[in-house]
Amino acid sequence: MSIFDVKFLAMKVIAKKSLNKKTIAMAVSLALLTACFDEGKVENNGQSAIQTTFASKVDLLIINGTVYTGDSSQAQQLDIAICQKIICGLYPSGEHSIKAIKTIDAKGKIVSPGFIDPHTHSLSELLSKDKNHNLNYLTQGVTTVINGNDGGGPVDIAAMAEKLTANGIGTNTALLVGHGSLREQVMGRAERYATSAELKEMSALLTTAMQAGAIGLSTGLYYVPGSYANTDEVIRLAKIASQYGGIYDTHLRDESTFNIGFTAALAEAINIADKADIHLHLAHIKALGVDVWGQSEQAIAIITQAQQNGTSISADQYPWLASGTKLRSAVMPKWVMADSKQAFHQRLKQADLAEKLGQEITENIRRRGGPDSLYITEFTDKTLVGLNLLQVAELKNLPIVATAIALVLEGEVRVASFNMSPQDVERFMVQPWVVTSSDGTNGHPRKYASFPKKYQTYVVDKKLLTMAEFINRSSSQTAKILGLSDRGKLKVGYKADVIVFDQQAFAPKATFSQWNNYSVGVEQVIVNGTLVIENSQYQDILAGEFIQ
Repeated sequence: MSIFDVKFLAMKVIAKKSLNKKTIAMAVSLALLTACFDEGKVENNGQSAIQTTFASKVDLLIINGTVYTGDSSQAQQLDIAICQKIICGLYPSGEHSIKAIKTIDAKGKIVSPGFIDPHTHSLSELLSKDKNHNLNYLTQGVTTVINGNDGGGPVDIAAMAEKLTANGIGTNTALLVGHGSLREQVMGRAERYATSAELKEMSALLTTAMQAGAIGLSTGLYYVPGSYANTDEVIRLAKIASQYGGIYDTHLRDESTFNIGFTAALAEAINIADKADIHLHLAHIKALGVDVWGQSEQAIAIITQAQQNGTSISADQYPWLASGTKLRSAVMPKWVMADSKQAFHQRLKQADLAEKLGQEITENIRRRGGPDSLYITEFTDKTLVGLNLLQVAELKNLPIVATAIALVLEGEVRVASFNMSPQDVERFMVQPWVVTSSDGTNGHPRKYASFPKKYQTYVVDKKLLTMAEFINRSSSQTAKILGLSDRGKLKVGYKADVIVFDQQAFAPKATFSQWNNYSVGVEQVIVNGTLVIENSQYQDILAGEFIQ
């Protein structure tokens, strides 16, 4: 088969508009790949024919590295050729005559697929003019981020994709549609179930969003307004996402004992997945708070049984013992936050609600480990950042509940809540269906350091994971979960998202006191074939793409 035959077949695939977007994407990659080689030199079928071809237009060649492709549990000595945006050759080191415009010598270093973070909150950075490089992720080795988690994803996917593309972005990003956003657009923050008319409107919005390239539906059933929805509402919407090959990504209704309980919330999520015939992805899996410590064993058993029964389930996890959220979400009852911010604040001030509020806030604080376990990480009054709720109460000479209410009324407060046991974290960590994420938010080091933190703590120090397991669960396995068929592996025809890191130096530098320090040890980062970090220095290039 000649190169023209290969191109022609690829273009025929693209012309069939009825095919799904993943098939079309692979066809485009194939067409680009074949364009990198001289006419008439690909005469045999298969990858091996491509790899033994002398390519005259190789843009980048990575040589002498210890390579983890994402396909194997073993390291390999391979050289990697990149043509434009595509990986166009994998060769045993030194056993080729490839010449390239630029060569990277990775001797003594690890070469792997760029990491994929399935749970970030980086949309505001990507839309900004000064942080759209997403450097806090690039320096972790992350080349693709997912946005729209926890039910907060944009509704108008087409408009958001256009904004991102026009602005320029440093990492690739894909988007989930937020159930909470759909609900708020259609019915505000009303504390009730959706009517049939409202559900029909949400369904229409979701259909348009999936057609525009969303990769799935996300829910935050713990958060307002998602918490006001019943299970049937979510099933109805998840069925639409399923029709378009999307996933169901969920922040469970409860990770503790705040409402229905951790295992009951897990059962609800599995029920949704089964009824909607959709892949279930559990966001930042954890057993949150002393009431559910140890329930990781029961949760793992429930998930394993569901998988054996045919439910497709995965999860992501960040490698920290502290979660992070807004103070109001952490300790305020859901009923008090209904309708509007004005109504919420008014209820906090009502004398006739004071006793009920006091009891429920006190109990929510207890669930999270007590007031000395809640540390302020972001607030307008910078003098309070770094203090825990107990210390702030003593400083203000107020009771704990009154302090929490005063802070929420004063402005947006983010807290880190030290509420997880190491044993639970480690049990989840080693499950083959759990991948790496950050859930990155301001004030928490997970935004700048989750991937190297996991590597240093659980690969190097505790040896719970091998290097290959860490890499695969940070790249290829995540891509498979998300349906990203041409990323996450070092494979001919795949997009060239590649990192080179020093296994001795790859480490987190962010801490809870200095949460926004960049990680170190990632020396080269290639995004869509473009070298954006070279010799540990950012090259001021925005090579990311909106992907679907």
